[in-house]
Amino acid sequence: MSSQLSYRLLLAGLFLATGLLFFLSLTVGPAGFGFAESLQGVFSGQGDSIALIMREIRLPRALLGLMVGMTLGLSGAVLQGYLRNPLAEPGLIGVTASASLGAVLAIYTGFASVFPLGLPLAALAAAVAAVIVVQLLAGAFGGVLTVILAGVAVSSFATAMTSLALNLSPNPYAALEIMFWMLGSLADRSMDHVLLAAPAMLVGWLMLFGLGRSLDALTLGRDTAASMGVDLKRLQLLVVFGTAAAVGGATSVTGAIGFVGLVVPHVLRPLTGSLPSRLLPASALGGGALVLAADILVRLIAPERDLKLGVVTAVVGAPFFLWLVWRTRRQML
Repeated sequence: MSSQLSYRLLLAGLFLATGLLFFLSLTVGPAGFGFAESLQGVFSGQGDSIALIMREIRLPRALLGLMVGMTLGLSGAVLQGYLRNPLAEPGLIGVTASASLGAVLAIYTGFASVFPLGLPLAALAAAVAAVIVVQLLAGAFGGVLTVILAGVAVSSFATAMTSLALNLSPNPYAALEIMFWMLGSLADRSMDHVLLAAPAMLVGWLMLFGLGRSLDALTLGRDTAASMGVDLKRLQLLVVFGTAAAVGGATSVTGAIGFVGLVVPHVLRPLTGSLPSRLLPASALGGGALVLAADILVRLIAPERDLKLGVVTAVVGAPFFLWLVWRTRRQML
């Protein structure tokens, strides 16, 4: 079987799995009505309780799960290809930690309680500010190492400020709300959250999906890629700002959901011939499938305990991360 045919079959399988999980996400919940009733509630024009639950609760949750998963999978594949680092993931350039800081400040100051969409807007603004700082620190001609160091610096500062806000919070309920939000969740999200995050994620996707050929050339080295006509300055700007827009938009409405951008590209890389141009769409679909599956598990395992999505992805991703570090260490010996 040719590699091109294998790749097409892989994409078809991922597309079918993602679609199945999306429709399954619409049917899982404590309301207790079946698959046919669920779909009828989505598409019917009636205002009964089933239609209300489907349109206001389950459909936004499924859409966000798909969009956030695609964002994290795609961003992880792009960053691993650009940084040529198997341990790279979307939080490496400080976007996730900074978006979390923006949300924390919105809760801490009471802005989130005064304005319903104040929390995601503050998180998105903080993500944009973080990537501007990273780009200024790295410089227009900064190398891969400079981008990593700038991202680590911004991420460390945002994490420290978040810890400070928790430490100084005079209200224990506000501190608890901050901690729960930082765990990451798709629960209690509405179509307003979808519409708020969608433009930022769409802009990020448009920047990142077109980088496949440039990242293919970059696997041969920066000098070789430059000799092949790749504009390294433009590539860096698209990677940094595309990741910031997509991941910032996702984090602003769901909180921090880790390890998806790390795990998915590694699982799919051997199946795509290790070509970034093939890995990007596969990782987007794989990320969407993983987040949808994890969110379904959240509702099945402990529906009455409000188990957070970020906890489930961390439980899956942390052992994989340890195995990846161990394998990388063995390869270096």
